[in-house]
This record gives sequence, structure tokens and C-alpha cells, in this order.
Amino acid sequence: MKAVASSRWFHPLLLLVWVAVGAGLRFNRLTAKAPWADEFSTIVFSLGHSFQTVPLDQAIAPDVLLQPLQPSPAAGIGAVIHHLLTESNHPPVYFVLAHLWMGLFPTDGGLVSLWAARSLPALLGVASIPAMFGLSYLAFRSRLVAQIAAAMMAVSPFGIFLAQEARHYTLATLLVIASLCCLIIATRSIYYGTPLPYWLGLTWVAINTLGVATHYFFSLTLCAEAFVLIGQAFRGRCFLKRTWLQPYWWRLYLVAAGTVAGSIVWLPVFQSNYSSELTHWIYDRKPFSSWLEPIGRVVAWGITLLVSLPMEITTLPLGIVIASGLVTLTFLFWALPILNRGLKLQKAQWDNHLSVQVLGGFIIGALVLFFGFTYCLGADLTLAPRYQFVYFPAAIALIGAALATYGNTPISAAGMESIPNDTQRSVVSLFKRGGKKGITLIWLMGLIGGLTVTWNLAYLQSIRPDLLVNVIQKVSNSPVLIATTHQHHGQTGRMMGLAWEVKRLERLGSSASHGTASPVFLLAHDDQRFHSHQNPTTTLQETVAGLPRPLDVWLVNFHGGAELQQQNCFAVSQALPKLDSYWYRLYRCPDPGKS
Repeated sequence: MKAVASSRWFHPLLLLVWVAVGAGLRFNRLTAKAPWADEFSTIVFSLGHSFQTVPLDQAIAPDVLLQPLQPSPAAGIGAVIHHLLTESNHPPVYFVLAHLWMGLFPTDGGLVSLWAARSLPALLGVASIPAMFGLSYLAFRSRLVAQIAAAMMAVSPFGIFLAQEARHYTLATLLVIASLCCLIIATRSIYYGTPLPYWLGLTWVAINTLGVATHYFFSLTLCAEAFVLIGQAFRGRCFLKRTWLQPYWWRLYLVAAGTVAGSIVWLPVFQSNYSSELTHWIYDRKPFSSWLEPIGRVVAWGITLLVSLPMEITTLPLGIVIASGLVTLTFLFWALPILNRGLKLQKAQWDNHLSVQVLGGFIIGALVLFFGFTYCLGADLTLAPRYQFVYFPAAIALIGAALATYGNTPISAAGMESIPNDTQRSVVSLFKRGGKKGITLIWLMGLIGGLTVTWNLAYLQSIRPDLLVNVIQKVSNSPVLIATTHQHHGQTGRMMGLAWEVKRLERLGSSASHGTASPVFLLAHDDQRFHSHQNPTTTLQETVAGLPRPLDVWLVNFHGGAELQQQNCFAVSQALPKLDSYWYRLYRCPDPGKS
């Protein structure tokens, strides 16, 4: 076995194994989840289309609602950037890449292929595995640490969740990894008093600029890195010694200036977009009225970096959810002390303590920013798990470093000398009890978590158009109108999800869809900024009056009064299932000739 491990091909081949495992998890059942509103936003803008072409205030067929999902050769990169910057709140780098990528694939029934839209993030997620190997090897100069970090990245449930959605977070994660590599080198240049190479400084500026042009929250990564560098300036009284005026610091100042210059161009767009209705949901919560919830959410998202057992309460029996929770708590009770001792041992080694310090400080800085925005500014950045991409790679690197100490036997005397005497026995006990078997068990729990995500047993979006369409088709035997109020393209995306599911079932020949025509949709515009000539309730009444009977009217997230009595429609008292992110009512409009 030692001969195999010492072979020059061992580590490349082992890394290929992790890449293969990660690719299998990310591409497995890639289209099994129903697309949701944010994915439709990504797809429409990446195609170079606009949501404004969807007719408002009138009943439209599913094909009309889904028309922006039809690829058009006439829509180029210029259209992608134009529609994105005028209608959305995201910078354009990923959308341009997705535009080029999706153009390589044929359509699916005239619409863009969902597999094509999701395969780019999945591929970028696979690329994060060797990238994590590189970051960890650079930080700890250990192939063992790098292999374990790559293995954990391959199966991380959180990483798989990000990779299986048509969104830009896996590209942002890759750029975080690249920026952290530069940070590691920069902190070493400070520690040893050596200047940062100019080529590396330019590369770092380019990476940071691309990061901000991929997702504005990449700026949180930059701020956390700045905290680390400031900490290095004050550590060991180097600030008092005025070493921050040395030439190697000036090169870092140039990197900072270049990053600010490359990022500030987005400031006007950022300010205009983040005052729009698209981001109001972040400010809807009152953190101090339930101040523990943001902390609980961050802890929950953090756990899923490592493990995620079946927890989807909307589709699983309560007993399974409870059992999964108990197993998760038991696993964490066993694993967290192992990781904690492993990090202490790594930090005790003089050649690794700086990397542990830097990556740990980076994570702490990122969390300070998250909670600072949440509690001080009222912008709850803990609501969406995807935003945790900011510190995700650093956490995986530290997990890899902690577990690697249990793969090195025997324990080095130098390392043990720095561990307090009262903890040495527990460390040795953990080595004997866990060791390589413990590493394997933790990785297997991650693998189970990854499979849990791919089989839709965890990390499902709260917006589930497939569940609502299933309810509508079971309850309604008459033609259907699905109505919602419209303020921005978020509501259009939600209705697209329902129309997409309807068309999917029709293509599959679902028995539930036989015997009735496809539903029609109404997006009743409600612009709260201006006094419209017509409110959504009036639009609904006029639309219902112009449709044939019998008719079932499903009001989905309809912010306005129904008042359909004059249209001879009555509210149905039948108990309907509760669905997260959907509140809905059913009105029946019978045929007067058959009453």
C-alpha cells in the first residue's frame, strides 16, 4: 500500500476519483427538481430576453407565458447585458457565460433545455473539487489535507445544492477559492516580510473584479479578507513598529486600490437595484423580534456543509424527519470535538498555524458581516442558504485540515507539546477511537447527505410549483384560471413555474391532465409606486367576466380583494393543503345554464 501511495500517479488518480464522485452527485437527477422563480430569472436573462414581453392584465395561455424561454438567435450578449441591468439586480458575468453555454444545446419542445441551464452550474461545481485541492495544498503544504478537502467538497450537501440550480453561485464559489489562494500568499508575504509578486497582485485584482461582476455579495468576501489583512497588520505589534509602511505592504495597497477601482463601477447599478421591489424580502423580517432565528439559520446552513439527512417535512413522514434530526445531532456530538481537536493540533504546528489563523479569521469576519447586516441594518442575509457561498470554501479547507491530523500516524511529538496536558489524552483517545475510520465515517455521512439532496429529500426550495399544480389538477375538473398580482418579474417567474409544470405533465401524458384544457394565467399588475388606472381586483373581475363557464378561479398570492360575487362565483370551503410560499384560494364559477 505504501508503494502505491508513493507513486507519482497516486494523488492525481485519487483526485480524479473525488472529481468523478462529485460529478456523479451533481449531475445525478439534475432535472428532477421543478424549476423555481429565481431559476427562470437566470434563464430568461441569459437567453437575452425580457420579462416585459409577457402580457399583463389579461388571460394568457401557458405557451404565451413561457415564450421568453424560447431561445432566439437574434438575442446576443448585448441583449443579455441590457435586459439584466435594466430589469434585474445581478451583474452580468455568469449570465453571459450561460448565454454562450445554453446556445450549444438543442431545445426541449421549443423551450430552453432545463438540463442545459443547470449543467453549467453543475460543471462549475465539479471544477470546485480540484480547486479546493489547490487551495488546501497551498494553505497547508500537505497532499493529505488537499485530498481530504477535495473529498469533502465532492460530497458536501451544500455544494451539491448550489450546483443543481440554474444559478450563478458555483461560479462565485470558484472565484472565492481563487481569491483565498491569493490571500494565503499575501499573508505569508506579510509574515515573512517579502513583497507580493506583481503578476500575482494583478491576478488577484482580476479575480476580485470578476467576483463582484458575478455576484455583488462577493464584496463580503473582499471585506472579510480585508479584516484578515488588517488583523495581520496589528498582530505582533507590527503596526507599532510601522512595518505597515514597508514595500511589501504597498503592493497590497495597490491590490486593494485596483480591486476598489474594478468594483466601484457597479456601485450605481447596485444602489439602484437594491432599492427595488426585488430585494424587499430581505428587509421583511424584524431580526430583533426573533433574534435567535438568524443564528439558528446560520448554524443549520453550516451543518449542511458537512451532513444533511432527509429533512423535507413537506414530503416526508414526521417520524423520518425526527429520526434524521436525532441521527444528525448524534453525529455532530461525535464529530465536532474531533474537528476541534484536529484544528488545535494543526494550529500548534508552526508551519500551519498561519493558514488556520487566516482561514478561521476569514470565516469569523464573514459571519460578523452577515450578522452586522442582519441586526444593524435590518437586511437579513441569513434568510437564503445560498449566500453562505461567501465562506463555504474556507470552511471546507479547515475541515480537511482538521481531519488530516487523524490520517497522520503516529502523532508528532512537536505537535503534542503545544497541546495542553489536560487535553492530550482526549486527543490520543480520539486518534485511537477514530483515526482513518473516523475520517471515512465523516466522509460517508457527507456522501449520504449529498444523495439526500439529489433525491429531493432535503434542500428543496419552499417555492414548489409541482405541488401546487398537483393540487389544482386533483381538485379542478373545470377549466382553470390561475391569477396573481404582479409587481416585478419575480411574480412572472412564479407563474412560469406553474406553466412549466403544466406543460411537463402534458408531455408526459399525465392522467391528471386529461379531460381538461390547459389553465390560463392572469398577472394583474399592481404598481404600488403609482396610482394605476385600474387595480388588480377590477382586472380580475373583468377577466373572469370575459371567460366561458364553468370556470375554477385559483387566486395564488393574490394581494387584493376577490369580490367575485357579481361574476356569480363563490369561494370553495373545501380544506386545501398548505404549501410554503403559496397562499391560495379557490372560487368556482358554475355554468348558469346548468345551475
